[in-house]
Amino acid sequence: MAVGAHALSGEPRHDDDAPHILVVDDDQRIRSLLERFLRKEGFRVTATADATEARRILGGFVFDAAVLDVMMPGEDGLSLLGHMKESYETPVLMLTALAEAENRVQGLSLGADDYLGKPFEPRELSLRLKNMLRRRPDTARIVTFGPFRYDVKREELTTDGETVRLTEREKRLLRMLASRPGATVPRQDLVADEQLGDRAIDVQMNRLRRKLEADPAEPRYLQTVRGLGYRLVADIADGA
Repeated sequence: MAVGAHALSGEPRHDDDAPHILVVDDDQRIRSLLERFLRKEGFRVTATADATEARRILGGFVFDAAVLDVMMPGEDGLSLLGHMKESYETPVLMLTALAEAENRVQGLSLGADDYLGKPFEPRELSLRLKNMLRRRPDTARIVTFGPFRYDVKREELTTDGETVRLTEREKRLLRMLASRPGATVPRQDLVADEQLGDRAIDVQMNRLRRKLEADPAEPRYLQTVRGLGYRLVADIADGA
């Protein structure tokens, strides 16, 4: 049955290596149904009702794909799509109740990878997501810098095979930087994370540098891009 017709059953799977999907839709019923069905299909799912919250979540997590509703209160799905394609490499499937060709053309011009009209069969959405994931090149999972290896999905930092102990805030900061190795992460993206905050950014960065840098005053890996933000200077980023 199409989404909206019946509740979906099945226990969610908890697998750190499962593809992580972001679902953004203002319809609570659709969000709940998709969360349950996609988890049953083997995905990890994070769902939210609006673009503002989605932007905040995107700053702290690496997603394998996203499902965006076109029509939402406030910022619509097309605007969020444009932001995602400028900042991330996440493939995006758009959900739309609109039949007009120009809306699809606009979405495709902004970089949408696929479209699915409402109402839709959950199984079709799952298959489309799997096809999108097969088509995309593997994204970096292991980020290496100096003697350190960071597993982006598992959020594990090691050196010489030993785990480096990090606080939750340090983990969150490193995850945001490692999700875009070599790129400058704007300070406002870090500040937007409610678990970090403006005052805490510099404090957490200094603490993280003391654990990772030979000379925290002259950082080699966790560099400040003056007036813009921070970047992680990585040696290797691969999909291992």
